[in-house]
Amino acid sequence: MADLLIIDDDLDAAAILAEIMEMKGHTVRVGYDGQEGLELVQARKPDLVLLDVEMPHLSGPGMAYRMMVHDMGLEDVPIVLLSGLVGLAGVAAQVGTPYFLSKPYRYEPVLAIVDRALAEHVSPHPSPA
Repeated sequence: MADLLIIDDDLDAAAILAEIMEMKGHTVRVGYDGQEGLELVQARKPDLVLLDVEMPHLSGPGMAYRMMVHDMGLEDVPIVLLSGLVGLAGVAAQVGTPYFLSKPYRYEPVLAIVDRALAEHVSPHPSPA
């Protein structure tokens, strides 16, 4: 299965998502803000990042930007944005990922989007601001 990295400042949401992904056979690491996420992704490149948008210290889009621009070699990691933010589709377009899911999400849609992202392996391509 895949090596997944979950970055979410909501400890309960991150724990539940990690448990779901581990039950499907994935290896999972969890971070609780974008800065910690960057440290984890640099320690071991994941197959996929599941990324919250609004977080302290470094937002999800900020982390994605750093992965794509500053930390070369990480720009080809697919990102799934997960957020309760209104306008999530617009944020996903700015990040350049076709993979996003609004919170609260159900078990089946999150598994489906993870499977889709792993199969298609489309890396983010941010739109010019």
